[in-house]
Amino acid sequence: MHRSLWRRRALATFGAILVAAAALTACGDAEDSGGGDGQLRVGYQRYGSLSLLKARNEAPGVTWSLFESGPALTEALKAGSIDIGETGEAPPIFAAAGKIPFKIVATSDEVPQGEAVLVKESSGFRTFADLKGRTVALNKGSNVHWLLVKLLEANNMTLQDITVQYLKPAEGRPAFDAGQVDAWIIWDPYFALAEQPGVKVLADATGLASNRQYILAAPDAVEKKTDQVRDLLTQLNTTTQWGIDNPEERARLLAPELKIAEDVAKRSLDRSAKSLAPVSAAIGDELQAIADGFAELELIPEPIDIKARIEPQFTGVFT
Repeated sequence: MHRSLWRRRALATFGAILVAAAALTACGDAEDSGGGDGQLRVGYQRYGSLSLLKARNEAPGVTWSLFESGPALTEALKAGSIDIGETGEAPPIFAAAGKIPFKIVATSDEVPQGEAVLVKESSGFRTFADLKGRTVALNKGSNVHWLLVKLLEANNMTLQDITVQYLKPAEGRPAFDAGQVDAWIIWDPYFALAEQPGVKVLADATGLASNRQYILAAPDAVEKKTDQVRDLLTQLNTTTQWGIDNPEERARLLAPELKIAEDVAKRSLDRSAKSLAPVSAAIGDELQAIADGFAELELIPEPIDIKARIEPQFTGVFT
């Protein structure tokens, strides 16, 4: 494909991510009222450390809003409808490229086993390189978008070597099951749900991508609700560690929240729920490398300084 044509398509994709995320912002489901009266307004997705905090009711006095995806959550930050929320590693970069203001106040330990390329056993595919000329589905702008980039790089391939089909998880699973795509790159808990007889894990992110979670906060909240942000992070750190120490209870508690069977919840949580961590200079370097990679491939319109979004004042919570 000619590079200028690829650039137009990539920028069109970037624009589509922002438009779709803006539309999904309306899907943020505020579960408590009164968030404008000084309460901390927390955006969460069903899967993540914040879900456990909510399920255990250990953050009283906050307003919870549920979002379908990380890009939708970052659009809510832009709209000023939430103060803080949790996403994977790619949404902050697309958000920064879209000029959305936020600070990165915490992260997690690495979770490379929590995202993977799935294929059918009957396909005969043995390595990612076998997917050359095939159709690969993934959620655009999500953490697995970076995994795709790294898999292509590791196998001396480019985006032109495969056909990428951008599908949300609810669309990707039926397309994969029906054989409409050759491979599906997905994260937990959807990954765990898809681990059925006849499904093979072709590769995960081990050695390729960290797949960390990131806690993002609106600059205004960092400045004016500093103590509330610190209190939330402190309790989140404690609750996350409780979950790691009590995996059976964690699975029982979160299975209804995730709307999946308890054994599936436990399998996904055992490999994907990790301790929180401070946002160090090394974390900034790691995110910057991802941002630079997206810019080089013209998946975002221009280079960005994602390291400037690091907010170190809450480091003491995790040390």
